[in-house]
Amino acid sequence: MAEYKRRWGDRRDGRRVKAAGLQTVMGYILPKRTECEVYLHDVIDATALVEYLQKKNAEHPDYKSTVFHCAVLAIARMINERPKMNRFIQGYRMYERYEISMSFVVKRRFADQGEESLMVVVPRDDETLDTLSRKIHGDVQKTRQSEHSTGGIDSIIDGFAKIPRPILMVALKIVRWLDFWGKNLKVLTDGDPNYTTVLLSNLGSIHCPSVYHHLNNYGTNSLMVTIGTLHKEEMLMPDGTKQIRDVIDLGATLDERIADGFYFARSLKLVKHIFAHPELLDRPFAEPSGFTFE
Repeated sequence: MAEYKRRWGDRRDGRRVKAAGLQTVMGYILPKRTECEVYLHDVIDATALVEYLQKKNAEHPDYKSTVFHCAVLAIARMINERPKMNRFIQGYRMYERYEISMSFVVKRRFADQGEESLMVVVPRDDETLDTLSRKIHGDVQKTRQSEHSTGGIDSIIDGFAKIPRPILMVALKIVRWLDFWGKNLKVLTDGDPNYTTVLLSNLGSIHCPSVYHHLNNYGTNSLMVTIGTLHKEEMLMPDGTKQIRDVIDLGATLDERIADGFYFARSLKLVKHIFAHPELLDRPFAEPSGFTFE
């Protein structure tokens, strides 16, 4: 990422950007993120991606890449080329993050009583699918080997949960007030998915279809993505024929104040393009995909 010199009005986690008149007014009329949700659902052809993964994993069996890993990197690459998707509104102002951060929840055990841990990945400029898969594999394995919190935001949440209710209510009001002014402590925001670019839910890992997932008024997260189970489905091809293809369904909930529907639709087209051309995931993260919008 290019170096940026902070200016007056910037936050620690984002630079202030000038919003259009409608977006500015919407921030006051609809100040809560949950009041401005737009839900998008689509089925993405993953046939080329499946073939690509079969070949790649045969060459590197120790660190197998998954559809979820590809989705994480594909969405991150899209955001890198579509910077408005990396924006958020807090304190009635619009900001753009200094970095792209992808977060998700890891279940330590696939059981009803299995605890969850939070994980955040920030792609480097030279990140590829191979390096990202190794990073996620290592972090997930470390988390699942631990029976308790792995530290960071997990430990802080556990600590807050032990505070008596009246004190906790006051403490969280103070936290929200500090967040409004962009003064929240770094220890409270680092590793928290509510303060990341995208919060992803890999529902395919539990054999569940993608679902609608709400945004939160707490934090700065403006984009929630759910990824369903890989399955086969009949699709209408560009030449008019019908074929059975490997597909995944994807659901995304967005804050409509950060951009307009046209911008969102084009961003989805770019994700589909990357899925159709998975070799792009082998290129450095900062390298443009070369996709042109018609």
